[in-house]
Amino acid sequence: MRGLRADLEAVRAAFTLEWSNGPTEGNVNRLKFIKRQGYGRAGFELLKRRVLPLAA
Repeated sequence: MRGLRADLEAVRAAFTLEWSNGPTEGNVNRLKFIKRQGYGRAGFELLKRRVLPLAA
């Protein structure tokens, strides 16, 4: 309970501000999916060719 009291402003901000890191999490999820597809079959070069065009 002491930890919550120490960070009371951060806790209030979490409930009152309209802020989301959903787009960031979506990109992380997409990159992890691409990475998992390449396990055992591909090296870094293929991963780089699949990821970099999507970032542009």
